[in-house]
Amino acid sequence: MSKITAPKIAPGEAPKTYRVKNFGCQMNVYDGERMGEMLDGQGLSAAPDGEDADLVVLNTCHIRERAAEKIYSDIGRMTKGKTQEKAPMIAVAGCVAQAEGEEIMKRAPSVSMVVGPQAYHRLPDMLEKAVKGGRAADTDMPAIAKFSELPARKRRSPTAFLTVQEGCDKFCTYCVVPYTRGAEISRPFGDLMKEARGLVETGAREITLLGQNVNAWSGPDEAGVHQGLDGLIRELAKIPELQRIRYMTSHPNDFTPGLIAAHADVDKLMPFLHLPVQAGADRVLKAMNRNHSAGGYLRLLEQMRAARPDIALSGDFIVGFPGETEAEFEETLQLVDEVRYAQAYSFKYSPRPGTPAATMDNQIPRDVMDDRLQRLQARINRDQRAFNDATVGKVCDVLIERKGKHEGQWLGKSPWLQSVWLDERSGGSAALGDMVQVEIVEAGPNSVQGVARAAAHA
Repeated sequence: MSKITAPKIAPGEAPKTYRVKNFGCQMNVYDGERMGEMLDGQGLSAAPDGEDADLVVLNTCHIRERAAEKIYSDIGRMTKGKTQEKAPMIAVAGCVAQAEGEEIMKRAPSVSMVVGPQAYHRLPDMLEKAVKGGRAADTDMPAIAKFSELPARKRRSPTAFLTVQEGCDKFCTYCVVPYTRGAEISRPFGDLMKEARGLVETGAREITLLGQNVNAWSGPDEAGVHQGLDGLIRELAKIPELQRIRYMTSHPNDFTPGLIAAHADVDKLMPFLHLPVQAGADRVLKAMNRNHSAGGYLRLLEQMRAARPDIALSGDFIVGFPGETEAEFEETLQLVDEVRYAQAYSFKYSPRPGTPAATMDNQIPRDVMDDRLQRLQARINRDQRAFNDATVGKVCDVLIERKGKHEGQWLGKSPWLQSVWLDERSGGSAALGDMVQVEIVEAGPNSVQGVARAAAHA
């Protein structure tokens, strides 16, 4: 495929500032950053916080209930009471853009551009057309072509996302991802190593590998040897300045013995695993087309804990899937009690147009789903607080990611992905990007407090 060269917009015609508003998953955050880098290359600047932007990119997610309607509401708020000259130029990107296509511009005339998650590398060309008074929509789904068209990374931050795999072949009956992101495809090994090295050169000390099913990544390495995600992780760990590696989101069916072994062998691979199960009842899992059992999931977690005893576990749950009985929901609660998650995400089932589950019999009443969600979240919150409490007194490294709300306060992440805040006045010193040795002295439900012992400046 030939390289796309986006022409520069003539001075005075183009918007001068932009804002990318991300919704949903970490992959959208990555995509949003990449769109921002492309707009930077077109001569635009990110709008300062609190100021209106000339161009707003809504980078959408289709997982949440009524996602499309919420985007239309956002568009209405941005344009209400404004003349055409004062309203921002609006682009809708991401999974809602893919699902709705040109219908968005029919329903919302103020939208100039609609671009799907596999086509956003064409955003500069679309912007040129929009500046000249046209409107553009692109929801093509080429096989991962966009990555070769994106600019070199210029982001300077101690943490960074790196998309290694996109799409999904699992076709869970509740999920729209296979329709909005396409089939599973892995980015080439050499491209990923090049991008990772570039991120490290610009200050990244921690990289999180992303994918809809990240552990489905595979491909030949630079010597032609076929590798799975564990092989990629082992090679990334050889980058001297890279201090931490994480990955998400995984599917139980794509977990390999090699990836389990990597958790035991690779010190830079953090002791944290996000592995969604969705339900604890095998009949519900079958109806979801998850193709794993609750027992198999638990055995996998046992293997992970044997390989890395201090691993923190995270998961996803859907309550109120069509036909779920009270007894089956109790099986989910039993699984939660057995695993004792350090953190987990839980949602009420909501139908997505075009998915098999949306037309299934025995849809669960809203009040029943509300009750079940509250009961599930009470147990998840209990276990998260217990995990945080258990880390009090531990000494661990914390990567400083940003300043806190108060003077002298810093925020970072523990190896177990806990949010940690520390105050320089309590001892030690820190700076952005430092790996600081911290003693955890107090735990809350969602974060912990640390006292800095020493800082190793990067």
